[in-house]
Amino acid sequence: MFDPNNYFNAVFIIPILNILIALYKLLLIVKVPGALGFALILLTVIVRLLLYPMTMSQLRNVQKLSKLKPGLDKITAKYKHDKTKLHQEQLNLYKQAGVNPAAGCLPLLLQMPILIALYNLFFQILTGSNLSQIIEEINKVVYFSFLKISSLELSFFGFNLAYKPSEWQKYGIWLLLIPVATAVLQYWQTKMMMPVAASVKTPQSDISQKQQEASSFKKEKKEEEDMSTVMQKQMSVMMPIMIGFFAYSFPLGLSLYWNTFTIFGIIQQHQLNRQVNKEDEENKI
Repeated sequence: MFDPNNYFNAVFIIPILNILIALYKLLLIVKVPGALGFALILLTVIVRLLLYPMTMSQLRNVQKLSKLKPGLDKITAKYKHDKTKLHQEQLNLYKQAGVNPAAGCLPLLLQMPILIALYNLFFQILTGSNLSQIIEEINKVVYFSFLKISSLELSFFGFNLAYKPSEWQKYGIWLLLIPVATAVLQYWQTKMMMPVAASVKTPQSDISQKQQEASSFKKEKKEEEDMSTVMQKQMSVMMPIMIGFFAYSFPLGLSLYWNTFTIFGIIQQHQLNRQVNKEDEENKI
């Protein structure tokens, strides 16, 4: 299950498993009920805190790129028939604004192995049918003997972390609240991350000069904006529905991990939005 000869297991899953078991044992010592559930939450928060600088860098880069949209639209209108010049002017605009379009990808790439490891770890623990075998496999890969466990308590606030909402007919209709809450939280985060279109006012004296230049591009630009808006709205709905469906099919422990991760992301996005709004107000003064 946790083969140490597997590179991904050795580098990501097994170290994370050791941290999870250490948190679990610590919570058991202080007699915290639902120790595994709280260990999942604490581990998710620790990972989020470690990834915080990279995540904020990624989110800030997205914010900066959204602010460049009016300038990029002007460049596209002016050089739409000259692709080489268009590319050069776009790069110049990015350079002047101190923005790297590819910078937002690096933090995401660095985060992905950790997120995949967390998902795989929780999935293997919570979906195993033989709990005694899972405990035996865990004890094989813990770094220290005092981390070995004799049992694994899956109860958390009265429900089993291995239950699936799809089994609501067996365990209770209340399980359906979990995928609904997961979808709502995902929708909230997605809406917060969507860039707000900036409005640009053109001075009255410049209108007559720019009317002829803009007329040929106006219809094309409007169609692009309409399509972009439609796609954003579709994504803001489809993504939460998809995540909600996953939460319906997977064990509750995975939803606990995902919702903790999402709530932390909402807090980060709120902090960034406040910082950006404060900077915009200071620039206006």
